[in-house]
Amino acid sequence: MQKTLYTREYQQLLKLLREKRTFAKVSQAELALRLHWTQAEVSKCETGVRRLDVIELKLWLDALGTSLVDFVGELQDA
Repeated sequence: MQKTLYTREYQQLLKLLREKRTFAKVSQAELALRLHWTQAEVSKCETGVRRLDVIELKLWLDALGTSLVDFVGELQDA
C-alpha cells in the first residue's frame, strides 16, 4: 500500500493549506507565532516533510479563521 503522504489527495490537502494561509495574508512566521511553533515546523508541514494530525490541522485552520468542516468540504470538492 502506498503511503498517503505521497498521494495526489495528500498533495491537494497541502496545496489547500498553503492557499488558505496566503489568502488570509498570513506568513509562515506569523502562523508559527499563532501556533506557538517555529517557522520551520510550518514549512515542513506545508511541504509534506512533517505530517499534521487532525488536532493540529484543526488548530492550524482555527489560527487562519477557517473551520475544519469548511476545509474538508473544499478538499472534497477539489
